Amino acid sequence: MQAPFNGLGMSLGTLSRLSDAETRSCSAENPTGAKGQGGRHVDPAHGASRDLGTGWKVRPCVGMAPGETLVLADVDGPGAIQQMWMTPTGKYRYAILRIYWDGEEAPSVEVPQGDFFAAAYTSFQTFAPVNSLPVCVNPGNAFNCYWEMPFRRHCRITLENIGFEAMHIYYQINYTLTAVPDDAAYFHAQFRRSNPLPYKGIHTLLDGVHGQGQYVGTYLAWQVNNNGWWGEGEIKFYLDGDLPGGVVGRDVKEYGGACYPTICGTGTEDYFCGSYNFENKATKQYQEFTTAYAGMPHVVRPDGVYQSNTRFSLYRWHVMDPVRFKTDFAVTIQALGWREAGRYLPAQDDIASTAFWYQREPHAAFPTLPGRDELEII
Repeated sequence: MQAPFNGLGMSLGTLSRLSDAETRSCSAENPTGAKGQGGRHVDPAHGASRDLGTGWKVRPCVGMAPGETLVLADVDGPGAIQQMWMTPTGKYRYAILRIYWDGEEAPSVEVPQGDFFAAAYTSFQTFAPVNSLPVCVNPGNAFNCYWEMPFRRHCRITLENIGFEAMHIYYQINYTLTAVPDDAAYFHAQFRRSNPLPYKGIHTLLDGVHGQGQYVGTYLAWQVNNNGWWGEGEIKFYLDGDLPGGVVGRDVKEYGGACYPTICGTGTEDYFCGSYNFENKATKQYQEFTTAYAGMPHVVRPDGVYQSNTRFSLYRWHVMDPVRFKTDFAVTIQALGWREAGRYLPAQDDIASTAFWYQREPHAAFPTLPGRDELEII
């Protein structure tokens, strides 16, 4: 006899199946997501609805003062986040998204909002579309996420404004209340930045992960600080004992020898599913692209005045090819260009990364998130 469908793992193939799962949604119009509580929270500051009262469009967004943290969702499980939509004002590096599972004190997701949605180099005044399966950015800078995020006891999602100016956020957190399988792991995302990367340094996307899980995505915001091609560096995945202790750098020194990965890429553009410098051979220019699982949706080009560096926004989602690990995991990427005599140049670029993965809890402590000045894109 077939087990009842719990409403998770949605696809075209499961849309016809009935389920006892309950659909809920948190928004400015229904902050708690509770049944029958939408459209009741009148905001006196929302002048457009002053003549209408409850049931109308009475609180479509929420303001956030500098230093303020807004709770986007605070709900009991079991269940799963199935979709998030939000569109903020302000600078996206100064809005920090955090997600906490099952009452944990340290977040499992801690990422600047723009980087989480593969849009670090956009702003309220600029736009670059992202058309991928788990993340999309639509006109008006509407940020959308379709990563399924199961939780068992509780989910808490916050957004902190660390900027100098007030901001507004429109948002919708769509989730389901349902039974969660025993083998469902928790969603994680972590931000790191090397600015600049030291000479002959290696950028670490993720290390110190212990337990069982799978790595599911990479986003890079990469500023090139020298002329010429910049993407000869290789990505490396260390899993299940490849890196003693699981921490890059320190362990290599303590181990007293080289540590080699199980999975080793062949070049930066290769990892992001491109080739030959991302160049359009007809135009002799970098060619933006955005597809279901990989893309370079945004290239910021020098303008001859104050926009002096070339910047690249890159994503690679391991939806069909998750990198599975059982005991420990780490990811690094090299930065290599070209120098005279056909030699590689260890670059000193500005690399900001967001790593996405699932694992059983508890998770290892995250590195301290950089402060506002260290996060700033100049």
